[in-house]
Amino acid sequence: MANTELFGRRAELTQLAGFVDSARNRGDARLIWGEPGVGKSALLATAADLAHEAGMRVLRASGSEFEADVSYSCLNQLLLPVHEDLERLPSGPREALAVALGFGAGPPADALLVCNAALLLLRSVAADVPVVLLIDDVQWIDRASAVVLSFIARRLDGCRAGLLASARTGTGSLLDPRGLAEIVVAPLDDEAAGQLVDATVPRLTPRTRQRLLDLAQGNPLALLELPSTLVGAANRTAAQPEVVPLSDRLQAMFAARIAELPGPTRRLLLLATFEGTGDLRVLRAVPDDQPGPADLAPAERAQLVGVDDATARIAFRHPLIRSAIVAMSTHEERRGAHAALAHALRGDGQRRAWHLAAAAAGPDEAVAELLEDAAHRVMLRGDALAAVTALIRAAELSETSSGRGRRLAEAAYIGAEAAGAVDAKTLLTDARRAAPDGAGSLHAANAAAFLMLNGDGDVNTAHRLLAGAIETAGHGYRAEDPALVEAMHTMLLLCWYGGAPGYWEPFYRALDRMRPQPPDVLALASRTFPDPVRTGASALPRIDAIVGSLPEEADPTRIMRIGTASVYLDRLGDCRESSWRLVQHGRDGGPPRRHLGALMHLCLDDYLVGRWDEAEELAREGQRVCAETGFSFFAWYFRYNRAIIAAGRGRFDEAYTLADEITHWALPRGVSAAALFAHHPRTLAALGQGDWDAAFRHAAAMSPPGVLASHVPHCTWVMFDLVEAAVRTGRTVEARAHVEAMRAAGVAALSTRMALIQAGADVLVQDDDAATARLEALLAGPAAERWLFEASRIRLALGEQLRRTRSTSHARRHLLAALDGFAAMGAEPWIDRTRTELRATKYRLPDVQPDGPAALTAQELQIAELAASGLTNKQIAERMYLSHRTVGAHLYRIFPKLGVASRAGLRDALSSGADPR
Repeated sequence: MANTELFGRRAELTQLAGFVDSARNRGDARLIWGEPGVGKSALLATAADLAHEAGMRVLRASGSEFEADVSYSCLNQLLLPVHEDLERLPSGPREALAVALGFGAGPPADALLVCNAALLLLRSVAADVPVVLLIDDVQWIDRASAVVLSFIARRLDGCRAGLLASARTGTGSLLDPRGLAEIVVAPLDDEAAGQLVDATVPRLTPRTRQRLLDLAQGNPLALLELPSTLVGAANRTAAQPEVVPLSDRLQAMFAARIAELPGPTRRLLLLATFEGTGDLRVLRAVPDDQPGPADLAPAERAQLVGVDDATARIAFRHPLIRSAIVAMSTHEERRGAHAALAHALRGDGQRRAWHLAAAAAGPDEAVAELLEDAAHRVMLRGDALAAVTALIRAAELSETSSGRGRRLAEAAYIGAEAAGAVDAKTLLTDARRAAPDGAGSLHAANAAAFLMLNGDGDVNTAHRLLAGAIETAGHGYRAEDPALVEAMHTMLLLCWYGGAPGYWEPFYRALDRMRPQPPDVLALASRTFPDPVRTGASALPRIDAIVGSLPEEADPTRIMRIGTASVYLDRLGDCRESSWRLVQHGRDGGPPRRHLGALMHLCLDDYLVGRWDEAEELAREGQRVCAETGFSFFAWYFRYNRAIIAAGRGRFDEAYTLADEITHWALPRGVSAAALFAHHPRTLAALGQGDWDAAFRHAAAMSPPGVLASHVPHCTWVMFDLVEAAVRTGRTVEARAHVEAMRAAGVAALSTRMALIQAGADVLVQDDDAATARLEALLAGPAAERWLFEASRIRLALGEQLRRTRSTSHARRHLLAALDGFAAMGAEPWIDRTRTELRATKYRLPDVQPDGPAALTAQELQIAELAASGLTNKQIAERMYLSHRTVGAHLYRIFPKLGVASRAGLRDALSSGADPR
């Protein structure tokens, strides 16, 4: 069976099939050109398979550098399988060809006689069965064989035989190409290269996979050979990101061309390789004893490099040329090149530090300090892996064991907290081995805490370890100490996971001791995240300025922490753009921890503002990232997000199952926050099912009625649930007590959403016009449009209450708006409840047409029919008492249900009566 599964080679395979057919019937000759490793040999093998399938005889040979001086060596290899057929030739040609091929003794024959003899032999064999000659690497065949094969190639017309040869682009060949049709084999395109990688090494991380594609540049041999070296080289290439160890086969692709260059040119290419950017100005600034740009000409003529005259930059023709140049250099040549570049880059501290480190012959504390500073700078750009690499090299150059241990501990912390792909456990072990007395360092404790979370998830032990390290380390509580600041942010999360107020005591104690004052984001988060009910209001003057800095903020860690500080003041919407930047960075191979944090924040905001489809999609992405990167601890958070959407949409079994998974995982590990969170989807599911007593019990499990539990910030998300369930079950005292607790805590001041919830809860327990007027004023403002789920629920509750007081027209207005909001989210239980309430007001809802699309709700069907009739969104909105934005949201949901992409297809979809379910 022919190899028709070569990725990205459909055009070449078509040409080969045409060649075989032509050769079998009337004769043909073609030449395949391509760079080394591009797949010429694979195409020749495919041609052999096609020929065998066509009933042809295949004769093969390949050029060899070591036989290039042996006359007729290639022809001997090619015709050896048919040497017995020499007897079919007349004596003169037979003897001439036998002597040329080494099968007989005698004086060398005339070249033309040998050419005719070979052609006669080929025609004789082809008379019995069609023949194809396949010659690989013709650039290395001997001159005599090349003359014969060139002679044969031009005389195959009318003979059932074919000749197919391959040659490397950029090399000379003794085979005369005149008259030969050419097949030029280009590198694989991006899609085909990706398919080849996924088929051969499917478990590469996204970062490594992309690096492989970038380095290989579509060369199939490189795509197959590089993966074995890329993973091991990942932590050693921060200074020269495109230089990787090469296999013998890959090095051979370029070795011959490089070896032919003059010594100064090779050394200049080594300088250009390590410099990395191709800037000729840097190469001109190296010391005078080094080669300069004038030595570049031989490499340009050999087509190894090119120079852009406009930008004065040198570019290698293929990224792997860099690696081949390094592989062919000596240790001292490499050290000298790095030292020369460090001299030329005196104004670039980070790059200079790396070159000094590469040139160092032993420990050098000054260089170690430069690398440590470079690591801190690169972390501000979010490149945790590069920071870890720099710290590891700094540790290797450290002159004291304490310095080595400290730097390894920091590398372990960054690796455990942010990098994902780094073996933080081994780094931590090495740090403790290097400095046994420094085992209590904050970086080491930080790393150990994160490793515990992603291992057994033991919050209590991780908390005790870090709290003890903070209290015993010699930082003097200086607020500018980076290790202390990182430890405090970790402590904040550990306390939050633990849930109980007792966890927070050592955190607050350390925070109070920080001098001159805690950093701004830490100070903000300490007031908004642990217990916003009691301290959030005091942070309001600060949050605007900090959140307002996000558009210009480049530090991923700071962006994520600002988002965390914004959760319970309902400012996640102001963080969306920055969070999406982190998500995209993560998808492109950036630190998974930042990716996960941004996904968490987007999911929470999506739930509140009604982007439920996006919330479910991002939650699944979060679970996948957790599984793929080893951050298993955070998977519960995305189960929670999936669970609350499932509950809101009426998938009750799914919601309860996810909540139970969270509880079963969280309780043995002491992650009380997660166990409390699990009550939220249970509460929503019970409300959706009309089980008011169960809803009350689950909401009360997060915070008892009449109490906003200390250091349980998420209790603010079920305040309205608890009050509504209490009212529905006759627990009037409990309902009033909870509303009073909300008012006493001043939750309405925290955000417009909290104000809306407070006003809605007031109306549930206060039967007076003033409370209703306050609520309606809020519902008429922007808060109702932003907080879609809360506003729709509160409108539903208000509409129910107004109907009971016989204000039916007033009730209908709120109920229709609630129905509109629920429909936009697909909140089916709430849609059903709202429709029931509307019917009770004698409002006539449109019924679904018997022959209409059954997947549409009644309101969706009405909107679809109006849109199909030609009305604009604004006209539909005016007719149905909706906003035009809501009509647009409905149509966004209607199109995929009907299988159409625009309004133009609505009329046909509605008239067809098709059921898209």
